[in-house]
Amino acid sequence: MSQLSFKNRIALNYIITTALLILVVFSFIYFIVKYSVYSHTDQSIKIEIQNHLKEIKIENEKITLIDKEEWNEREHNTVDVNPVFVQFLDYNKKITEKSPNLKTKVLIFNNSVEDFELFDTKIGNHSIRQIQVPINVQAKKIGYVMVAMSLSDSILVLRNLLETLIFSFLFILILLFFIARFFAGRSIKPINEITNISGMITKDNLKVRIPLPKKRDELHKLSETINSLLNRIEDAIEREKQFTSDASHELRTPLTVIKGTLEVLIRKPRDNKEYEEKITYCINEVDHLNMLVDQLLLLARFENQKQNILPESVYLNALILDVITLNSEKINSKKINMKFDAEEDCYINCDNYLVVTIMRNIISNALKYTNSGGEVSVSLSKQPGKTVCKISDNGIGIAKEDIEAVFNPFFRSNSSVHPEIKGTGLGLSIVKRFTELLHITFQIESKMNQGTVVVLEFNEEKLLK
Repeated sequence: MSQLSFKNRIALNYIITTALLILVVFSFIYFIVKYSVYSHTDQSIKIEIQNHLKEIKIENEKITLIDKEEWNEREHNTVDVNPVFVQFLDYNKKITEKSPNLKTKVLIFNNSVEDFELFDTKIGNHSIRQIQVPINVQAKKIGYVMVAMSLSDSILVLRNLLETLIFSFLFILILLFFIARFFAGRSIKPINEITNISGMITKDNLKVRIPLPKKRDELHKLSETINSLLNRIEDAIEREKQFTSDASHELRTPLTVIKGTLEVLIRKPRDNKEYEEKITYCINEVDHLNMLVDQLLLLARFENQKQNILPESVYLNALILDVITLNSEKINSKKINMKFDAEEDCYINCDNYLVVTIMRNIISNALKYTNSGGEVSVSLSKQPGKTVCKISDNGIGIAKEDIEAVFNPFFRSNSSVHPEIKGTGLGLSIVKRFTELLHITFQIESKMNQGTVVVLEFNEEKLLK
């Protein structure tokens, strides 16, 4: 079965189902005909019983014929097309009279059969239908009348019918197999076309798409689904290529700067102060490179992998205060007015490390892009079924057309306008990825030169699902 082609499997499954249905119908026809034939024979036998009971008389509890000549009529003398055999027995079941057409043969009394019950038996090599009816006088049984009718014609009719049905059954199945195979072939032709076109698609040729069938059926849905899948694969590969290109560029830039600085440094002797400045500059670039590598590894580690998530009870109030403390040097150097407002203690069941990373990136960005003497505020509140954290600043803001782009790796809004602000362009990419993994609602609003507002909603039902 597994070695058959898909087309033949469809045809075979159709044939098996059809065969069972035809078998049930043909069996029903055969048994209906058989029942009709036997019913007709049984009715004829019962009529014969009534007729022959009228042809006898009882004298001294002995059974005799009223008219011997009637008894010797031709219908009992010759074995005609559908002969009737009659036999009378006394109380001791000895034969007193029998129809001449029995000749030397006799009807066998069957003691295991109930009176008036019709049953099949044989007389010689011929099948017959027989009945045994008691003869009673004043409720006293004095003998039996036995009537039998040949089943030769009935059996012949039923045999011919059975052979015809079997031949028809086989012929219909063979015919239906080829018809089903033909239509199955036509039905899967679009599938073959989809297979052929899919075979043409490689990693270097992702532009090819499967033509949509005119009929909006299952194959149309399949083609749409495959095309949608190809679109996602193409987008993923393009993003991967772009990410690899951007990562290579971002990694190469600090290395190039470090190499150039060191080459200039060794061209001629320098005083200690100049050596110290250049070495400090190189150390800063190495720190930047380390941070970039750490963030790239962080993105790779949690690439849609929920098995790395470790849920636990997280105390948000303390977590945010820790993040603010870690950034205290930057807050003090830029003289930023840092505010934190929490109405009550807020606990969530989440991954502590990922939540810390999210908060560090958002708060760090807010401090980085806020001018000296500016203000950054963090508020924490509880609402029905969720905890809301709001981080706002009055910094340089993000251009409206860059709002969506800031989530792309290595993208930095206003980097040309503010080259003095250093960064990797991975912070919001990491935030976006982690909030999706943790099912945290993440919203960002910003206006140029007015500031940015980030809202995080920790929904109790959605977290870590």
